[in-house]
Amino acid sequence: MIGSVGGGRLGMNRGLVIRAIVGIAISIVTVLVIVRGVDLAQVADILRTAQPAWIAVMLVALCGDLAFRALRWQRLLAPIHPVPYFHTLQYLLIGYLANNILPARLGELVRCHYLGDREGVSRTTVLGTVVVERVIDTVVVVGIASLSILVLHVRGVVASAVLFGLAITALLVVILAVLIVAHRLPGADRLARFAERWPTVADLARKLHGGLAVASRPRTLAEALVLSLLAWSCTVVGFAAAGQAIGLQLSTAEASLLASGVALATAIPSGPGNLGTFDLAAVAIATSFGVDQETAVALAILTHSAVLIVSSLGGGIALVHLGWAHRTPAPISEAEIG
Repeated sequence: MIGSVGGGRLGMNRGLVIRAIVGIAISIVTVLVIVRGVDLAQVADILRTAQPAWIAVMLVALCGDLAFRALRWQRLLAPIHPVPYFHTLQYLLIGYLANNILPARLGELVRCHYLGDREGVSRTTVLGTVVVERVIDTVVVVGIASLSILVLHVRGVVASAVLFGLAITALLVVILAVLIVAHRLPGADRLARFAERWPTVADLARKLHGGLAVASRPRTLAEALVLSLLAWSCTVVGFAAAGQAIGLQLSTAEASLLASGVALATAIPSGPGNLGTFDLAAVAIATSFGVDQETAVALAILTHSAVLIVSSLGGGIALVHLGWAHRTPAPISEAEIG
């Protein structure tokens, strides 16, 4: 049994390494595609003349996005374990910082580790809430993108990508629903008895189900959906402000498609910080509106840089505050939870 568990971990580590290598290769290729045939000197001139006031608006909007995301995660965690909002925000920011440094979106595991270690909750259960968060995010993003392409009458690759995302989203929702009610399905008892032959695996499955089960609570699910909409509204404002900063007036639908399209593109494996995939998606979508290549590249660089700076700075501050070593948190007061 120990050998099988060890082999599973080795296989998982090998899979992460392969995903990281593939992601870095994709990032390199996409960056080369972006800069090919682009006048980089003109891109630099556009960025040099960006208006500081609109950049400030963009940064504030991105901070609002992070604030709503932390509150959403706190509400998803609430049925499992009460975690103060400020603590949740710090764990989230550390995860985002890790995503900016590490490939394969390992930051999701990092934030699960930090929260589980310091709040005394199973990391696997916390991971279950992150899975629910990702599915909700995907549903909202695809919904925004679908509405945007209808309003803008967008066709071609962008529309096809959104429709593909819609299909994947439907599949994710079905899978999540099945996992939540798996213990009630025919043959579930027999499968559970079979799984008990490997106590470690069975225990991990139970803990993961405990995190996924938060999606079966109507109030929790409704709160997460509303907070997701608020978070993405801030992101849309951020893209619109970035456009204004470089003299590009984006409509609400255009900024929405940019925000949601870029988010869908980051699901593709890439190097640290979604380098390349974020930027190529932004350029492809912006040029579909008739924006020239250099302005589209400038917009991609400006928004991506802002996202990385805000999340990295916040994550760095949180990391300094929390430190590396395990630290048992003080008793939680009612005021902190609220």
